[in-house]
Amino acid sequence: MGAMLVLAECATWESEVRAVRVEVPVLVLCKTQEVAVPPWAAAGLKMSDSLEVKVRALLAERRQRIGYERQLVAPQWCLPTCSSALMKERERWRLRMTEPE
Repeated sequence: MGAMLVLAECATWESEVRAVRVEVPVLVLCKTQEVAVPPWAAAGLKMSDSLEVKVRALLAERRQRIGYERQLVAPQWCLPTCSSALMKERERWRLRMTEPE
């Protein structure tokens, strides 16, 4: 008798329909700007430049190359929030590699 009462109660129960918003981070294709090739420090060296000038230019170019290569390595997929952070990081590296010592 008790089971019948419970089943009868379920039959009269009206289900409530409601919309629920679920926020889930979704990976998107990263949109980054094209990386510009910097003006290399050793490009303007002359044969008559001193050894010290040549070494300084080559060391500066090495740092430029490392920064440039880091800019080229960008994730193909990222969260929408990381794209702007990636651009800020790339700009920071560009400024750091191109500022005079």
